[in-house]
Amino acid sequence: MNRKLFNKHIAKKCDVCRFGFLSEDKKSVLCKKHGIMQRDDKCHSFKYDATKREPEALPELMKFSKDDFII
Repeated sequence: MNRKLFNKHIAKKCDVCRFGFLSEDKKSVLCKKHGIMQRDDKCHSFKYDATKREPEALPELMKFSKDDFII
């Protein structure tokens, strides 16, 4: 199992905080504690919420042809 979800060294950003909610334009965060914040801002009230994390995109797979498997 990949343990990155439970990593203790998670970047503190408002967009994954328990107190923040993305605005309609998804450019800012509406914080219960501090009002309107930027998505990459942070404060001392940060509490990580794993359900708000967006996973990184997977890399594209390499394309193979039949010639690649001929010995």
